[in-house]
Amino acid sequence: MTAAAARLGRRITVTGVVQGVGFRPFVYRLAERHGLAGGVRNESGEVQIDLEGPAAALDAFVTALTVEAPPLARIESVAVAPCECEGRDGFVIEPSVARADRRQPISPDVALCPACEAELFAPANRRAGYPFITCTDCGPRFTVIEAMPYDRERTSMRAFPMCPACRAEYETPGDRRYHSETNSCPACGPRVWLEASDGAPHGVPQTDAIGSAARLLRAGLIVAVRGLGGFHLAVDATSDEAVRRLRERKHRDAKPLAVMVRTLDDARLLATVSPGEAALLGSRERPIVLLQRHAGAPLAEAIAPGLDTVGVMLAYTPLHHLLLAAAGRPLVMTSGNASDEPIAIANDDARARLAGIADALLLHDREIVARYDDSVLRVAAGGPLFLRRARGYAPLPVDLPVASPRPLVAVGPHLKNTFALVHGRRVYVSQHIGDLENLETLNHFRAALAAYQRLFRIAPEVAVRDLHPNYLSTRIAGELGLARVIAVQHHHAHVAAVLAEHGLRGPAVGVAFDGTGYGTDGRVWGAEVLVASLTGFHRAAHLRYAPLPGGDLAARQPWRVLLGYASLDPATAAMFAAAFACISTTERELAAGQIAADLNAPLASSLGRLFDAAAAALGVRVRSRYEGQAAMELESLAGLAPAQPLPFAISDEADVDVLDPLPLLVALAERRAAGDAVQELAARFHETVAAAADTLAARAAARSGLHTVALSGGCFQNRRLLESLTARLEARGLRVLVPRRLSPNDGALSYGQAAVAAALLHSEEPTP
Repeated sequence: MTAAAARLGRRITVTGVVQGVGFRPFVYRLAERHGLAGGVRNESGEVQIDLEGPAAALDAFVTALTVEAPPLARIESVAVAPCECEGRDGFVIEPSVARADRRQPISPDVALCPACEAELFAPANRRAGYPFITCTDCGPRFTVIEAMPYDRERTSMRAFPMCPACRAEYETPGDRRYHSETNSCPACGPRVWLEASDGAPHGVPQTDAIGSAARLLRAGLIVAVRGLGGFHLAVDATSDEAVRRLRERKHRDAKPLAVMVRTLDDARLLATVSPGEAALLGSRERPIVLLQRHAGAPLAEAIAPGLDTVGVMLAYTPLHHLLLAAAGRPLVMTSGNASDEPIAIANDDARARLAGIADALLLHDREIVARYDDSVLRVAAGGPLFLRRARGYAPLPVDLPVASPRPLVAVGPHLKNTFALVHGRRVYVSQHIGDLENLETLNHFRAALAAYQRLFRIAPEVAVRDLHPNYLSTRIAGELGLARVIAVQHHHAHVAAVLAEHGLRGPAVGVAFDGTGYGTDGRVWGAEVLVASLTGFHRAAHLRYAPLPGGDLAARQPWRVLLGYASLDPATAAMFAAAFACISTTERELAAGQIAADLNAPLASSLGRLFDAAAAALGVRVRSRYEGQAAMELESLAGLAPAQPLPFAISDEADVDVLDPLPLLVALAERRAAGDAVQELAARFHETVAAAADTLAARAAARSGLHTVALSGGCFQNRRLLESLTARLEARGLRVLVPRRLSPNDGALSYGQAAVAAALLHSEEPTP
């Protein structure tokens, strides 16, 4: 048989995260290695490869395509079909093709790779000390992309034409920067400079801007640093005075601050690092990881007052590496904003908003297209657990078990907002947006939604919202002007998010523990055991209702929650006298009057508020300075040492189990008065909640004949509670689902809303 007769043609279509990850250069080198002719191009939603060559070489190419794919690629499917041979000579990278009816995942930003880090600190390298070094395996993606397909002219890097040396790398197939769309160097790329907070230049050359910023940090000053997805506010993490000054200016009284270090060894000087935590810290996503802080760690006490944990992240940009190396110490890296505002992303925005906080600004001229907070995780129950999902993870999609017959947008909750866009089974969950409590965050929501619709080419026909009639997100859903709006109960969305993440439609038992959610009875829910599928639920158990005098104010003043529980049985009030001793008589009487008159004292079944009440009863905290402070301090006190639960009471009211926490609160107060250690009582409180939840879930499972339990809600960010309840349920032989790809908190609600709406719309479709 002739050589011409042995030549075959193949068309290969690859889907997944295959653009912006060095996939085309990889395909080029693979084709060259196997002696194949043809071409590769980006198309909207996929990569198309046309090949010509011998059958054995074609088969070897297809095998290697998935086995040897670039580290940032996430291949979802590879389709191979025969095609005509065109008699091509050689292999080429062809121009990208945009198709309006296609959509595809976009790679998140990823950390500096080891090869680029080595060049960054190699004195003889032409990019030594260059704060924007990158290659096909690392650097910005989502924060610079304006449109797809991913090519330089559709990113904010188009403002920087490549110099001849960079162009040669870009066009050389064997080079690590072959077709690296963010390729640049000191001669042609972005630049960095230092300004005083009044906008005046610091009078230092560009090459010394980072060194000068480091000297300011060592002197105890605050520097605003422009990063990948926005600004950080940086200070010396070893200086209590500097950290306190930052808190005062930022109006962030006590909420914990994150710390950045260069290496894993640096992180181990500050905290205990397990293998799972080390893997997260060193991953390409480089999230903030919550670690157990060393007692003698060289960190300012003001970084995380009252807590035994500290959030640590490793440097993920070359600028961070250079700044930390020059500073020679760990740095606080907290979001560049005033409290409750979105982070600043533009230089002018930072000059206007951060001038009153920072003493200097370390700026650069590569524009940030997408605002991007740092992701936050911890390791719990044998795996990673999101506290906030953003940089490094969003906007990677999370699929649904049921395809939506119509494109939709789920607008998410009021606090810790995210939104989700849905096309078919695919859900694009946004990065963390924040609390919808001011115009700035609302504008951030709208801008991010518009960008997602543009990038993923989704025009929603249905809006999905929370059941609460007064949430700002509810108003947003109505203002979208779509023909249909679907309302989803808060805790149903929590449970649905976990079921859908695990590919299930239900039914299952769902345990949803959080602070606040609008119930179907118009009351505040927050400690719910549901029997739920994606299309519906019924309430199997909940916490006994108690009034919250002052409404939302009770979430910041735990003594009010305790007073509400005490009102359920006035005879118990004397037990809590110590907790109320520091509250003025006038304030206490006013709150008691609200309860008696049923005035701004809504009934609530919230587990988050029960944690507050327990903290007040134990004298841990009667007033909180940030959301969840009382519960976080209670968790820190509890630690992980074994403890026995206290007695608890469950009653059956109309086939719904009701857990009465008042006996538990009384027992805590009595034992505290008897001299029991607060740490032991905090641990026993956690174990009591876990034991009671285990009993409630097991009863619901037995009644419904189910064997799967899904855990969700912000209270399951608590490691001790999550691990104790998981172990108890698994000991019964029940399957336990824990959220892994999204947070257990309200950040996952948009995805849960989307899952419910997709299933409902699917159920309405006529059966073929």
